[in-house]
Amino acid sequence: MQPTRPWVLLALAAVIAVLTWLLVRATFSDLPPLPWTAVPALALLAVGEWLTGRNLRERLYGRPGGKPVQPLAIPRLAAFAKASSTAATIFGGLATGLGVYAISSLDKPAFRHDAVAAGATLLAAIALAGAALYLERSCRAPEPPEDDDLPSENGQRGRRP
Repeated sequence: MQPTRPWVLLALAAVIAVLTWLLVRATFSDLPPLPWTAVPALALLAVGEWLTGRNLRERLYGRPGGKPVQPLAIPRLAAFAKASSTAATIFGGLATGLGVYAISSLDKPAFRHDAVAAGATLLAAIALAGAALYLERSCRAPEPPEDDDLPSENGQRGRRP
């Protein structure tokens, strides 16, 4: 499994934003107001993934007081992080497309409500994408120690003659 590339996520968000803008431009009057329910859900997921990434990194690098990690947990967390970053990108693209359209008429209450809700959703989606990328990066194995740090045959550290 390859690491997630942020540029791919940005390109996906841009495509979704353009498609959303085109769809909203044609159907805005038929759409209900944008709900706020995505904002706390995305924000709570972002906090949870960031905390999980921090905890996992400490456990993988053998910080004092950390329990060892079960080997199967790491690929599961990496897959979860990849899925979360993609979902955050989709939500961010949808919010951007709607927000760009709604920002054109902030003097109308419906447009203003949707623009503010879309902005808050976009910020929460960015936070989730960042936390997911951090969690995915935390799943990487630490670098093995160099040969210079290994004890030699006589028990001393340093280069072997």
